[in-house]
Amino acid sequence: MTHTAPIRLAMLFAALLALAIPAFAAAPAVGSMAPAFKLQDQDGKWHSLSDYKGKWVVMYFYPKDDTPGCTTEACGFRDNIFAYDKEGAVVLGVSVDDVTDHKAFAEKHSLPFALLADPTKSVAKEYGVLKSYMGVMEMAKRETFIVDPQGRIAKHYEGVDPDGHSTAVLDDLKALKAADKTS
Repeated sequence: MTHTAPIRLAMLFAALLALAIPAFAAAPAVGSMAPAFKLQDQDGKWHSLSDYKGKWVVMYFYPKDDTPGCTTEACGFRDNIFAYDKEGAVVLGVSVDDVTDHKAFAEKHSLPFALLADPTKSVAKEYGVLKSYMGVMEMAKRETFIVDPQGRIAKHYEGVDPDGHSTAVLDDLKALKAADKTS
């Protein structure tokens, strides 16, 4: 019987890996149109991607309101909001939390941008960021998309480190805008 233990262990490991893979489709490719959405923010106001046509949009997906990494990331965007405004860019945070959770999170940390609630997980699925954890819980992965003024994905960040992410995105946004002016 002891010779079956490694096989069982390998099967268990494979099953656990399968439970931690993305739950749905792949993310939209750079250069493709960003998936449309209609979601409510922390104040109950509806937002659609089409509302921002002609503007640069930074859409950052994050797992859970008021957790350490998510707070670090949100506060980084908060601290750079004037620089994003100067660049004419809109920052939108998105998670599968509800409007009530977003409101408390935004108020607690004085977040001056929209946190969009995706409780049906439809937008996280469309952007390929929905992840199933242990087959029990689904949350958005920490990924960011820069959407250009024509509604195309200009840049996609995977495996985001929340510390310093906002500054890196801002630098890339400036470079993308400069390249867009020369073409």
